Amino acid sequence: MARSFVLTLSCPARTGIVQAVSSYLFQRGCDIREYQQFDDAVGDRVFLRTQVASDRDVDLDELSSGFEPVAADYEMDFSFFGDRPARVLVMASKAGHCLNDLIYRWRAGSLGADIAAVVSNHEDLRPMAEAADLPFLHVPVTQDNKPEAEARLLELVDEYGADLVVLARYMQILSDQTCKALYGRAINIHHSFLPGFKGARPYHQAYRRGVKLVGATAHYVTPDLDEGPIIEQEVIRIDHTYDPEALQTVGRDAEALALSRAVRWHCERRVLLNGDSTVVFR
Repeated sequence: MARSFVLTLSCPARTGIVQAVSSYLFQRGCDIREYQQFDDAVGDRVFLRTQVASDRDVDLDELSSGFEPVAADYEMDFSFFGDRPARVLVMASKAGHCLNDLIYRWRAGSLGADIAAVVSNHEDLRPMAEAADLPFLHVPVTQDNKPEAEARLLELVDEYGADLVVLARYMQILSDQTCKALYGRAINIHHSFLPGFKGARPYHQAYRRGVKLVGATAHYVTPDLDEGPIIEQEVIRIDHTYDPEALQTVGRDAEALALSRAVRWHCERRVLLNGDSTVVFR
């Protein structure tokens, strides 16, 4: 039951979509508080996000079931989301800048979600998690136990009721099977030098090439490594005075900013998948 909720949908472009949606909500005593729409002229599809309120408790399952005939008429992919904050499972390895930023925003109430637990393949970040009263779960990963470790990860997603998994500098490549199991609900962050500067010490490579921009990309996780639909990117201009260590510092800032925005927008149901891309209603 909820008194405020979000409806998101996409469908082939045609006339009557807005009228059909607004009429359905009006007939059920719902008031539209925020409405955003994007018409994709290239893909000939419409994307819509509307935030709705009611002066009484609304059964979202019943509302969704009643909306199905409307959705069928317009070939809509749709979802209703209640006002419960999304639960996030954060995964990290040794670098703590993204985890620290997410914890800060969560405790400040600006993340738009609740962090349920922290999972890591190392023990380094336990003090940071436990200082925030968050469960810290150490799941070691080796060449021999990787399938078991990923199975444990998926178990933890269910155990903690996680709506979203955030790879906050988690330095392990997930298997295709796990990526598919988490499709649309796992976000990764990487420095935007990929694929230009591959391998070890990318910031040293960038320094030698005299880069003028440092950035980061937050994207959904897919079996294609670092090629999932992009949610957010952050870019910071630099110059020749930045040595590799300074570049790393700027890069960490860019990663934390891009990742926190992507997490918040996803959890506020502002991100809709559009094939290999996304529509983000800010």
